[in-house]
Amino acid sequence: MKLDQYNNSWYRPGNIFIRILWYFMNLIFIRNQWIPFSVIKRIILRIFGAKIGKGVIIKPSVNIKYPWKLEIGNHVWIGEGVWIDNLGKVQIKDHVCISQGAYLLTGNHNYKKLQFDLIVKDIVIENGVWIGAKAIVCPGVKCNTNSILTAGSVAVENLDNDAIYQGNPAVEIRKRLIENEG
Repeated sequence: MKLDQYNNSWYRPGNIFIRILWYFMNLIFIRNQWIPFSVIKRIILRIFGAKIGKGVIIKPSVNIKYPWKLEIGNHVWIGEGVWIDNLGKVQIKDHVCISQGAYLLTGNHNYKKLQFDLIVKDIVIENGVWIGAKAIVCPGVKCNTNSILTAGSVAVENLDNDAIYQGNPAVEIRKRLIENEG
């Protein structure tokens, strides 16, 4: 690599003053393990441009890179220690559970180029998805409806509807059968 030639000047995540202000607000209110109240976190995220639905639970110690690049649907749970590293857009639809310590990663570097160019790709998490504890969703991945990424697994490709994925890289291990109550 030739890191002295690295240049990501094309990447403009937002106004520098807003980013600095967000850094401290994130540190004080979102990443803080002593503030368990989701309502405060939802209000602050909305102020900074996040689109947040109703019934969203955000546990302590969550880290969000840029709230203006975040959309969260209705009735979503985000567990302790989740890191949403959203250099690109992250869209989380309805009834999604992102378990503790999971990592949503929208950026990476091009190892094929000596300049180590920045690569940014969006993530979409569809309705009914469960991202297990300590799982990683890589740049450009779409987790389709009702898919599951099991604990500690790494999604490098899209997850199919109603399928359970496990491993590194994650592979489909079986179909997800959902029982209807009543």
